[in-house]
Amino acid sequence: MTPRTVAYGPHPDQFVELTLPAGNGPAPVAVVLHGGFWRAAYGIELARPLAADLAAAGLAAVAVEYRRVGAGGGWPHTLADVAAALDALAGLDERLALDDVAVVGHSAGGHLAAWAAGRHRLPSGAPGAGPRVRVARAVLQAGVLDLARAARQGMGDGAVAAFLGGGPDDVPDRYAAADPVRLLPTGAEVLCVHGTVDDRVAPEQSSRYADAATAAGDRVRVDLVEGADHMVLIDPGGRPWALARGWLCHRRQQDGGRSTLDP
Repeated sequence: MTPRTVAYGPHPDQFVELTLPAGNGPAPVAVVLHGGFWRAAYGIELARPLAADLAAAGLAAVAVEYRRVGAGGGWPHTLADVAAALDALAGLDERLALDDVAVVGHSAGGHLAAWAAGRHRLPSGAPGAGPRVRVARAVLQAGVLDLARAARQGMGDGAVAAFLGGGPDDVPDRYAAADPVRLLPTGAEVLCVHGTVDDRVAPEQSSRYADAATAAGDRVRVDLVEGADHMVLIDPGGRPWALARGWLCHRRQQDGGRSTLDP
């Protein structure tokens, strides 16, 4: 299966790579958002292995590139790009089942995936408001899900402040529009996956988000992978990814419980 590259904007980093599964019928969609602390040093190459694996499993996989800090991104452009890429699904291919769209994101991509799931709650005029395509479920892999907390902790050598142009006390309106915990409930089913020895994004980012989402009425499951670090979660041959893929492909009904997994 060869991906098809489709631009959703004029900038060189505004494109998606669509890989369709075998068959002609409507296929559930999995949008894959790569991480890298929103920085230009990291790109779509991080998303391609997972997208290929999802397409082989029968999903229409859409790997997304977007503008990042250092290459025309950051506030508000990164968020606007993710929103535009999702909305472009509406005219991308008639074989996409737009009533069954999932987002998958790792690290900063986990933030973008959680934000995308909740952007229908944004006020008019905010970047990404008024989505044409809604998210039904989300897999958040070691996601940065509480931006204000991450910024105050200096996560990623100040990555959040660089992304939003300041700290939560400097640009509170930007945090209100970009922080996933401010957009709950989303109505989407969510799986949070996090390694217990992740030293880049603390596991509490997943657990605290899950607690807040559950309290708001969302269906959330948290899988803590014993001994797993930050990057093993996006190894397409690893057990953590196999579990996440299985959750997506079988669209299991989650009960909001927590489990601890061995890698």
